[in-house]
Amino acid sequence: MNREKENISFKLAMGQMLVEGGNASANLKRATQMIKEAAAQGCTVIVLPECLDLGWTDPSARELAQPIPGKYSDQLCQAARQAKIYVAAGLTERAGDRIYNAAVLISPEGEILRKHRKINVLDIAQDLYSTGDSLAVTRTPLGTIGVNICSDNFPNSLALGHSLARMGAQLLLSPSAWAVDADHDNNQEPYGDLWKTAYTTLAKLYDLTVVGVSNVGWMRGGPWKGRKCIGCSLVIGPGGKILAQGPYGESAESLVVVPITLVPPKVTGTAITDMLASKGYQGP
Repeated sequence: MNREKENISFKLAMGQMLVEGGNASANLKRATQMIKEAAAQGCTVIVLPECLDLGWTDPSARELAQPIPGKYSDQLCQAARQAKIYVAAGLTERAGDRIYNAAVLISPEGEILRKHRKINVLDIAQDLYSTGDSLAVTRTPLGTIGVNICSDNFPNSLALGHSLARMGAQLLLSPSAWAVDADHDNNQEPYGDLWKTAYTTLAKLYDLTVVGVSNVGWMRGGPWKGRKCIGCSLVIGPGGKILAQGPYGESAESLVVVPITLVPPKVTGTAITDMLASKGYQGP
């Protein structure tokens, strides 16, 4: 049976965890605990934040970043295998003399199915992270999954999400690190419009489910030292419906469980162009 032609429903967990800059041991312990808890709550997939091992742009990456596969990814693979759950997680990757902002998709058997290296690297992070150079999707018993990272989904870089959708992605998982100024007031300026706009665009055009999961906690080093990561993790479902949003705040660590249903692509190849035009899309 070709399950890519079926609607598939399951529970997905957003692991909105505390990440402490440079403290890989504590961070990975939290990640493995969230993986265990997600499985206990009946989840099939858990998505964890960007650079969960060392923290986004934390200078400790220059000494502490590990290869993938390697010391840090092995711990996540073991946790996925023990919990029998898919895990998408952001890690800092050492590859020779380069460091990448990477993300992995791990199977319930503990195997790394896909590794993505962030492409749309912010200017302020380019002295630390090299730029990724590939996109791909992974076909699983759940459906076709794409993985990218945070600003890969900026509204002005959605070509990356479009490409994954054209490859057949039904589920787009995006480990993220969403930070604001220390004095940001969420009541006066609610966080998340940028991501809602970008995710909704893809979800409406392709009937995608898009998931972005951010960490929480204060940034202890790097160009944004003193800012706070505030969660607000987000799931947008087919048609652009907001299915869930995590709580806001530097202390808002939480595991958010979301029932989702993946919708198979209606068309492929060149027929996608006509489908997009019928929905008012004017881009390439």
